[in-house]
Amino acid sequence: MAQMKNRALLPQAPSGETESLGASNTESAPSKPAAQEMRRRQLLEAFSRKAPAWGPAEHPDIEEAGGAAAWVRKLRLEADEASRQRTRPKRG
Repeated sequence: MAQMKNRALLPQAPSGETESLGASNTESAPSKPAAQEMRRRQLLEAFSRKAPAWGPAEHPDIEEAGGAAAWVRKLRLEADEASRQRTRPKRG
């Protein structure tokens, strides 16, 4: 069973307060959870949209390959072949 984590958006603390917590100037303790919450909300919004993120007109290479599954297979085969060529011992 998947575990769910509860997260709360923390208010931005005044700069003096974060310094007293020992946080550096570049990353304060309250800002990291707040940034994570913002990212989570952006992803939820993107996933709830009805329109797809991209269309076939923007990626004709996928349609030419015969669909997404065939395109992924082709990419993997190309990557495997390139890896074999790099690691193949040289004869000589």
